[in-house]
Amino acid sequence: MWYDADIDAVMARTQGRPIPQGRIAAGEALGFGATLAAAAVLVMGLMVNALAGALLALTIAFYIGVYTVWLKRRTPQNIVIGGLAGALPPLIGWVAVTGAVAWLPMVLVAMIFVWTPPHFWALALYRRGDYAKAGVPMLPVVAGERATRRHILVYASVLYPLTLLPWALGPAGPVYGWVAGLLGALFVAGAVQVWRAPAGQFGSARALFGYSILYLFALFAALLADVWMGGLG
Repeated sequence: MWYDADIDAVMARTQGRPIPQGRIAAGEALGFGATLAAAAVLVMGLMVNALAGALLALTIAFYIGVYTVWLKRRTPQNIVIGGLAGALPPLIGWVAVTGAVAWLPMVLVAMIFVWTPPHFWALALYRRGDYAKAGVPMLPVVAGERATRRHILVYASVLYPLTLLPWALGPAGPVYGWVAGLLGALFVAGAVQVWRAPAGQFGSARALFGYSILYLFALFAALLADVWMGGLG
């Protein structure tokens, strides 16, 4: 938020954040954020394990340096590449508990990585004017509305079979399988509605954005339910 305070002040969606509103001084926010990041890595590395600490440091550095500073204002691929930072936490959590990398958390990382673009592009469709005003090259601003709708559908279609892998390959049980199958089908159906919507109509995009948040929560909740029922052994 310290780095993006200038564009946050321009966009209606972010004008209420504390730095543009003057509730927190920019320098204080920078110091507070840097302190939290450093302390988190230190605690994870010393009190959990070094690999988890290193992955956490990589995630923070990637989000700040690669996504925020390098990609966000330069390319419509900002969300695609930058989404890796938001996708890594399941791997960090797995390594924190087990001390090693395994294929299942890597699938979870891939799921979030592929989920991120349609999630944010749905938002960007109906907030396109905000991003254009701030000079942020989100896909709807650079490639147009139609191309963005098509990209959302493609990513949703790739995401669906990917979310079924934890069940299809064995670790996750039937609870997760049914939830992933049903909610994934609804996600694709929502993406189809976005793709088919008339130009300038963004109700379906707004609905898909809201649903995408619930969707991801429900997938991971279903994994937890399988653990409680004795799966993922």
